[in-house]
Amino acid sequence: MTAGGGKARKTPGQLRSYRWFGGDQMPGLRAFGHRSRMRGLGYAAAEHLGKPVIGILNTWSDINPCHMHLRERAQQVKRGVWQAGGFPLEFPVATLSETYQKPTPMMYRNLLSMETEELLRSYPIDGAVLMGGCDKTTPALLMGAASAGIPAIYVPAGPMLRGNFRGQPLGSGTDVWKYWDDYRAGLIGECEMAEVECGIARSAGHCMTMGTASTMTSAAEALGMTLPGAASIPAVDSAHYRMASASGSRIVDMVWADLTPADILTREAFEDAVATVLALGGSTNAFIHLIAMAGRCGVPLTLDDFDAIARRVPVLANIRPSGAYLMEDFYYAGGLRGLLARLATVPGALHPSRLTVTGGTFGEQIDGAPVYNDDVIRSPETALSAEGGVAVLRGNLAPHGAVIKHIAADPRLLKHTGPAVVFEDYRQMQAQIDDQALGITPDSVLVLREAGPVGGPGMPEYGMLPIPKYLLTRGVRDMVRVSDARMSGTSYGACVLHVAPESHVGGPLALVRTGDPVTLDVPSRTLSLDIPERELASRRARWQPPPARFERGYGALYAEHITQADQGCDFGFLARRGAYPEPDPQ
Repeated sequence: MTAGGGKARKTPGQLRSYRWFGGDQMPGLRAFGHRSRMRGLGYAAAEHLGKPVIGILNTWSDINPCHMHLRERAQQVKRGVWQAGGFPLEFPVATLSETYQKPTPMMYRNLLSMETEELLRSYPIDGAVLMGGCDKTTPALLMGAASAGIPAIYVPAGPMLRGNFRGQPLGSGTDVWKYWDDYRAGLIGECEMAEVECGIARSAGHCMTMGTASTMTSAAEALGMTLPGAASIPAVDSAHYRMASASGSRIVDMVWADLTPADILTREAFEDAVATVLALGGSTNAFIHLIAMAGRCGVPLTLDDFDAIARRVPVLANIRPSGAYLMEDFYYAGGLRGLLARLATVPGALHPSRLTVTGGTFGEQIDGAPVYNDDVIRSPETALSAEGGVAVLRGNLAPHGAVIKHIAADPRLLKHTGPAVVFEDYRQMQAQIDDQALGITPDSVLVLREAGPVGGPGMPEYGMLPIPKYLLTRGVRDMVRVSDARMSGTSYGACVLHVAPESHVGGPLALVRTGDPVTLDVPSRTLSLDIPERELASRRARWQPPPARFERGYGALYAEHITQADQGCDFGFLARRGAYPEPDPQ
């Protein structure tokens, strides 16, 4: 297959931008108007006419620390575009900051995907460079670009440098939860926590653990939507500058070759992305995002696919929270290319012959990639786990599925029955979790409702429910927790997540009562509420839906169209197939 999937290379008159600007001859009235405004912007005709116009979609903002370097990186992208003979235009798009945005940036992933699609569709853009990295920006940008259908390449923001606390490396999120539990248990004080606060985020870039950000940028690379090795480069490393410039150069040739997301984002690509996420011990959030991304591409991908792939893919990345190291160590050890080269030795794990943004095959870009530290990037023979570290659960408590990152849980809890302690919402849980009158023991199963896609709203990362303080002081560090929420990819513990359908829409989670026995059985992939079916049916008949959270605005649009976790939490009208005509610039 040649670059562009065997398509003939475009001529200047076949560029999308030609329909706005025309060629060297005097254009019609509309094109004249478009050209005159380009002169008003200070651009001479020779700068852009007959050249691929490259839209750089930048998620930089003053309040997103993960992306605070992307304003500068956009300049390196532009340099690459100019060097390759293209014409770059930078577009600011919504920034989804995991750190600050409430109720959760997950509520706005689809909004950014819509903005991406409509900007690419409505402006004279021939190809796109997508710049993001914080959790929801990667899937949002790729979903929008896939729907728009023009050539696109992704530039991941890169992980920040490792944190430091009194000579010990700190990892985003993972060590926050650890030290916060130590603080609540009285093992450390405010002085230590102040040092952790100042030492855990030392540079630009997203979380340097294998949280959702690193998981999804790695998935983007595995899908073939980045240059080889792009996802692992630390945000402030000079290699990141060079990657940004090279991406700008590459998108220009992709436009001439008409190499689009449809050529790259195939069923095989998504299977390889799932395998990559599992081999990394990646975030459970990837299940939702990859299903949504596949849906935009017309590729069927289900929770059962994740579970089937998990049973044949080992965990090779020794990175927190499942392992010991951080993304900076991973980069120096060989990065994602090194891991994929080792994963490729597992029969049937990857599809090496598929196309990527390089114009070559996936196998070509990982073949022979070296590994420099065998403890950070394991071989299949020395894997952290012989199977992927995430399991899909089903049963009468999760008829449409739930997930658990069992590699990051206490092994003794992976087959457990205990009495439920039910919290109606997160606010109640926060107010009552330390109340000893609730009778919570290490064997209890903590159940949280109203944290799903509609009920949350936005499916916030509440799933790592806190352990009662009086149990922390006794050394308890893990318990079975069940919710329709998500949890941060940096989190850990025996947390059952994404229970579908969610409680807000009448899923079985809405019917659980305190004291009901709940059984988690990861080996058999089941999650069950151990009460008679007659009692369950009786409770279901008496259940009343809670009032709608939003009566207007984006919140109402979101609530009316959001799908459940097992379907990717996309908007139905965005995910479905159908005509969407190109705009007529006349």
